[in-house]
Order: sequence, then structure tokens, then C-alpha cells
Amino acid sequence: MQKNKLYIFNRIKSISYALRGIVALVKTEKNAKIHLLASITAILTGLLLEVSKNEWCILIFAIAMVWISETFNTAIEKTTDKLFTGFNEKAKYIKDISAGAVLISSIAALIVGLIIFVPKLFNYFYK
Repeated sequence: MQKNKLYIFNRIKSISYALRGIVALVKTEKNAKIHLLASITAILTGLLLEVSKNEWCILIFAIAMVWISETFNTAIEKTTDKLFTGFNEKAKYIKDISAGAVLISSIAALIVGLIIFVPKLFNYFYK
């Protein structure tokens, strides 16, 4: 019984660390604030336009991919900054590739949003 309580306590503790990381990301990274605004906008638009369950799944996946890539990008950039002092061509290469992943996921999420929202917006305004 005691072992099970310890396991649950450790899981809760792990989740609290992860949530603290997400809060730190949003507080310290300008692009995370932009992603937060875009995420909220997409969710509110989805609610307003009553997207289907399948569309919600796709939207949530697209939003998550952007957040995941931004989180990894930030971790990679912070680690790279600690490993390399001053300007370093290898560090630049690592950071550029990491930022590229965020750009790819952001463009894909934008396309998903356009595919789902544009026809619904058209129908909403031009019934």
C-alpha cells in the first residue's frame, strides 16, 4: 500500500515539474506567447464554428505539434548556448535546424487551420 502511494506521489510531482516547464516557456519565450495566442484563437474559432470531432482531433494535433516543436527548440537553444560561448558556426547550425522544425510545424498548422476554417467562415458569412 505504501509503495502505491509513493508511486502516485512521484507521478504527481513529475507532472508538476512538466507544468512548471510549460509556464516557464510561455513566460520567457516570445514565440511561445505568439503560439499561445494562435492556439487560443484556433480553439475559440473552432468553438464558434462548431467544428466536428474529427476536425477537433486534427486541430489539437496541429496545435500540439507546434507546441512540441517550440518546446524542443527552446531546450535545444538553451543547451546550445551553455555548450558554446560566443559565436560558433556549429551552434548556429544546430539552432537554425531546430528553429526550422518550429517553422515547418507552424506552417503545417496554419494550412490545417485554413483547410478547416476557411470553408466554415465562408458559410458563416455567406449563408
